[in-house]
Amino acid sequence: MGSTNLLFDPIWSGRASPVGFAGPKRFVPPGVPFESLPPIDLVLLSHDHYDHLDRATVRMITRLHPAAEWIAPLEVGSWLRKRGANVIAELDWWQNVHVRGLDVTCTPAQHFAGRRLGNRDSTLWCGWTIRSKERAIYFAGDTGRHPEFGAIARRLGPFDAAFFPIGAYDPRWFMQPVHMAPEEAVSAYAELAAENADRLCSFVAMHWGTFKLTDEPMDEPPALTRVAWTEADLDPGLLWIPHRGETRRI
Repeated sequence: MGSTNLLFDPIWSGRASPVGFAGPKRFVPPGVPFESLPPIDLVLLSHDHYDHLDRATVRMITRLHPAAEWIAPLEVGSWLRKRGANVIAELDWWQNVHVRGLDVTCTPAQHFAGRRLGNRDSTLWCGWTIRSKERAIYFAGDTGRHPEFGAIARRLGPFDAAFFPIGAYDPRWFMQPVHMAPEEAVSAYAELAAENADRLCSFVAMHWGTFKLTDEPMDEPPALTRVAWTEADLDPGLLWIPHRGETRRI
């Protein structure tokens, strides 16, 4: 945004796991090779699960991008500091920090946290809004369908783009509280867009197709998202399901 390069929940490792020989394996290579990254200014984390907070990636960033600053939800900062990260803020829901010309606000999400047995929910999970003078985006984080999307838009919008998770939803009896299905993500977007002060807001699909975490086919989330989008009679020009490594200017 402007002259600031941001990363959200970065992971370049081959597995989303505490060990390198087991756990969910990467289904596709990273969209951008790590060595091709521009200088990283700001890293934002939504929670501490292994597919969102990766030890090897954190160490790579702190080594090769030592000027990067980090923002995390409550109680995640100490883990980052032990691995060399320059943590400038740990935020609770609705708290705000101003950094590098950007207003960053921690937003509610419906999920859970924990990296090992015995520390479940000892840290917070969240989404983020980021606002510059010209643009604003909403990053929903890893979340189930919750009732706060309209409130987020009213308090922190309007937005130019909203990043919504569309994968890791089957079986529904188990995953529904913590991961939105595509039709729920489209519904959440519609709720947010209805409060978006007449500004056009792109839906950017994320959290699918990288790790095999749940039961749905790897290519199903974008197909169901397009169906839900059409059934909701939303502007097709505002739906962006990126190809791996695709770039788009807003």
